[in-house]
Amino acid sequence: MHGLRALCGLLIAACLAGCSSLRPWVNEPLAAAAPSPAAIMAPESGRDPTILVAVALSGGGARAAAFGYGVLEELRRTKFQLNGRNSDLLDATDVISGVSGGSILAAYYAAFGADKLPDFERDFLRQNFQNSLILQALRPGSLYDLTSPWYGRTHLLARRLDEIYEGKTYADIERNTRHPQLVIAATDMSLGTPFEFTSDQFELICSDLQSVPLSFAVAASSAVPILLSPLTLKNYSQDCRDRGIVPRLAMRGGDNYRARMFRMQANSYLDSQARPFIHLVDGGVADNLAVRRLLDRALVGGGLRESFEEVGIPRGSVQKLIVISVNAARDPAQNIDQSGRVPGIRSVADTLLFGAGARSTLETQEFLLDTARQWREDLKTRSPEGFDAFASDAQIHVVQVNLRDAAEGELRLRLMQVPTAFSITEDEVTRLIAAGRSVLQRSPDFLALKKALGAKPD
Repeated sequence: MHGLRALCGLLIAACLAGCSSLRPWVNEPLAAAAPSPAAIMAPESGRDPTILVAVALSGGGARAAAFGYGVLEELRRTKFQLNGRNSDLLDATDVISGVSGGSILAAYYAAFGADKLPDFERDFLRQNFQNSLILQALRPGSLYDLTSPWYGRTHLLARRLDEIYEGKTYADIERNTRHPQLVIAATDMSLGTPFEFTSDQFELICSDLQSVPLSFAVAASSAVPILLSPLTLKNYSQDCRDRGIVPRLAMRGGDNYRARMFRMQANSYLDSQARPFIHLVDGGVADNLAVRRLLDRALVGGGLRESFEEVGIPRGSVQKLIVISVNAARDPAQNIDQSGRVPGIRSVADTLLFGAGARSTLETQEFLLDTARQWREDLKTRSPEGFDAFASDAQIHVVQVNLRDAAEGELRLRLMQVPTAFSITEDEVTRLIAAGRSVLQRSPDFLALKKALGAKPD
């Protein structure tokens, strides 16, 4: 009660003092055309184009971060020889994408690399991040900042995340020659579609991705609607039009349904008068696996081989394309089908989010498998002319790592009921990390991948 009175007193004091005019960080306009994505495989990067690895980490708060951390640990333990040098699957990862809780881990790995990855437990998983966030929000200075019409609750989250990422931006990641490409996925609140923090997505709004703080991207991806406020980007697309810069995504072809929808969404950003500001919320609203947009881009590009043309990989280089999708979705807190009573508001919200929402995730997983089959067929029909990045015997491996496959009985039930929050218990962290490793270890698709790589036994 005393705490509530103190909070009310602080709110009253803030109101009496008047509204803040604080304006948070604003994205900068693009000075020149966006850099080519070929940089990720440039010779100076030291990356080997014979194997391409993409890891996608789902949403789910600290539960997803802990489960995904266990998966990354196991990837690091998977060692093999790559063209005469020692490597492991984490080091070989070229793209790491994340949404919501998964984005917290993805950005940490991209920012600090494999050597510092163990510090993620100390910096996020095993501290009460949620309580520290609440305490920060209750400070008089924060309460006053929140009276600004341009400053919302998610800006406080970004401020707290900035401490974890040590103020790093996308430009800081680029300075590491062996960096993986980082893809953080939020949701465009007006369109209900994924919005990725990538150079070509930012080229659509004529903005500079390099200046974006990692904390801003991750906070946008984690901005649960209602509970947290949207984050806003400024759309400078008219500036690029005036300079004759045509965004790459606006030129993508394809006549299928998904290609048309992708092109329509991309072109909506080109009218900055109609959409001068873009409001972003939790990426899980549009795609909780952070893979659908990547698949759409490949389809819009005309197929697997065509989608690699712009990356600049030497002809016939790619021998293995590996996609590892990590899904930490949990079950609803209760099975409403077991009772004839009218479900309450809390049960309805929980079931819609974690029950019906699971169907969308399943559809995306099946879409990934279908796309992989299509890619394999595409590789069988090789063009005798033109660019083709894939070797004649190239393989495609898709590994799906699901939390619901972690265990049976009571342990599985406990893991599937871990709440979606910024902080979970020490015991839950330990169990989820172990689950991430064990699910990947037992995956038939992963075992087949290890065999194909000639990975050393544990």
